[in-house]
Amino acid sequence: MNNITIYDVAREANVSMATVSRVVNGNPNVKPATRKKVADVISRLGYRPNAVARGLASKKTTTVGVIIPDISSIFFAELARGIEDIASMYKYNIILSSSDENIDKEFHLLNTMLGKQVDGIVFMSGNITEEHVKEFKNSPVPIVLAGSVEESGQVPSVNIDYEAAAFDAVMSFAKNGHKLIGYVTGNLSAPINEMKLTGYKRGLKEAGLPFNESYVVEGDYTYDSGIESFDKFLEAEERPTAIIVGTDEMALGIVHAAQDKGFNVPEDFEVISFDNTRLTLMVRPQITTVVQPLYDIGAVSMRLLTKLMNQELVEGQEKVILPHRIEKRQSTK
Repeated sequence: MNNITIYDVAREANVSMATVSRVVNGNPNVKPATRKKVADVISRLGYRPNAVARGLASKKTTTVGVIIPDISSIFFAELARGIEDIASMYKYNIILSSSDENIDKEFHLLNTMLGKQVDGIVFMSGNITEEHVKEFKNSPVPIVLAGSVEESGQVPSVNIDYEAAAFDAVMSFAKNGHKLIGYVTGNLSAPINEMKLTGYKRGLKEAGLPFNESYVVEGDYTYDSGIESFDKFLEAEERPTAIIVGTDEMALGIVHAAQDKGFNVPEDFEVISFDNTRLTLMVRPQITTVVQPLYDIGAVSMRLLTKLMNQELVEGQEKVILPHRIEKRQSTK
């Protein structure tokens, strides 16, 4: 039954294939009686228009590819939700793939999506290299980066100001009288983490505090690496009294590790995390966090992509910086 073609519908309804095509595509130039007859046959035969075949004719498949590092990450799930909602608002279907931030897999997925004739791609990766930019430049369809930084600014992107956000976190601790401020970062070779580290250092300088190498601990975004990072802080000659954490999942690890060792948050350690995924509300104390508007980053990147796919002018709007703020909860005093 699945192999019903437009030809079968036309024959059954006793109309031309062009008429069936007009009905399927919502073209108004069809008599209401004919439209109803064709619609009834489509319904009876269970005909489903072939999006790829339609794409070949119209050169548009109304499908968008979305490549994310990790489909199971709550961070990317919230971003993808924003992409999906705007995509369906503009009647685009989505093909979603997970790349594990493996560059070979990223390029393989990119080419697979292009092979499926997608009209555009939203791409997310912690590390956009010159090689990526070269591949993107060769793409026949527009590509927008969501929550991913490409330092030369050649690829349209939507982010927050990561450097300023980390600076704000340090300043809020410094204003509370903290002099020993630790920082747990994700992979330091990723541009976003470099920016956050720069903001952390600038905040210390602004507050007249020395930068201490042993107060910067590199984790790998996971809960377990948060736990391990806390143990490293305990090895410092003077343990920090406040900790900024690059992701919510690592922040949960920090809070739980502190509690397991008999410390209290925020009395012994104050914690500010990054991202404001719903994890921050699922722990006690609930975590004070830099709000990165993940849903909005996804939504705005998809909206930007629709403009580029329709060849609308977006001069000067290709590098979008959305606002951030610190949401105060119970992990800070």
